[in-house]
Amino acid sequence: METLESTFFLGNSLHTWLIAIAYVAGSIVLARIIYFIFKKIFSKWASKTETELDNNVVDAIEEPISISVVLLGFWLAYNHLEIENGGEFISNMFGVAVVLLFTWLASRVVNTIINHVFTKLAESQNGSIVNDMAPILKKTLSSGIWALGFIMAISSAGHDVGALIAGLGIGGIALAMAAKDFVANIFGGITIFIDSPFRVGDRVKVSGIDGTVIEIGIRTTRIKTLEGRTVTIPNNQFTNTVVENVTAEPSRKVRICLGLTYDTTPENIQLAIDTIKKIVDSHPHIEEDYTVWFDSFGDFSLNINCNYYINKQGHWANTPSEINLAILTEFNALNLDFAFPTSTIIVDK
Repeated sequence: METLESTFFLGNSLHTWLIAIAYVAGSIVLARIIYFIFKKIFSKWASKTETELDNNVVDAIEEPISISVVLLGFWLAYNHLEIENGGEFISNMFGVAVVLLFTWLASRVVNTIINHVFTKLAESQNGSIVNDMAPILKKTLSSGIWALGFIMAISSAGHDVGALIAGLGIGGIALAMAAKDFVANIFGGITIFIDSPFRVGDRVKVSGIDGTVIEIGIRTTRIKTLEGRTVTIPNNQFTNTVVENVTAEPSRKVRICLGLTYDTTPENIQLAIDTIKKIVDSHPHIEEDYTVWFDSFGDFSLNINCNYYINKQGHWANTPSEINLAILTEFNALNLDFAFPTSTIIVDK
């Protein structure tokens, strides 16, 4: 009668296979228990503290730790089995998986700490440029961690990292030439951070593009145009072209020119000027520095000009609309006639 010890499959008895499967199944169950502990116990404990950092760290490490338990179960199952062919390759792959798993864990923890630190700095400095620095630093450190992790993974796979790096050094010059635009964009991102010509949330005009900055990255900056489209611009363009920061303007200048008919009396011209001054002066979103004057004698009109400035609280379109509508209403009530192009034709009889 065959027993579990006497029945073999792929070089191992069924008893050995059952133990290996038990390792895997047990690790999955244990991983679920650990994940539950993190979610229900550690998270609740962290939520009772004053800082948000421990909450975020718990969220960052719960998944990598749970997966590492499953990986440990597969490793114990593999060690329990006797595998004749491909054993070295499988061992190397386990080494690669461990390195990448801990690289993922380190990247998540570092990103969590950076987010926490820069959030606190932004609160203490009322939203300064640290908000723009956070994604750049986070991507830089994350890229460095993953680059180091891949190098260690290649080493764990049994390859000579020193020879690989030496081989890369031979093509270093060609690589540098090919990557010059990439490097230029990196330095462009650093220039944006240092000079701070704009921040995330600012409306800018650059190279014919008008929109709101939604992300400043290491290599590129993303702008959402007024049409709702997202445009990605290499950072080196900002160092070689004129950038207009619309948001940074203290106020927006608006100029209007009104033409009255030539039969308007001097008294009514002055009345029109006084009316415009009253309308502009009474609007809550207009700066005190405004000018209204009798500008010129046009071809078919007596021209009155007005310059005023919309403050930060005023809307760039709604405020001029309200001013213009008030002027039209008042001029109609005072019987002040707007001029329009006219011509006089004299016919000899």
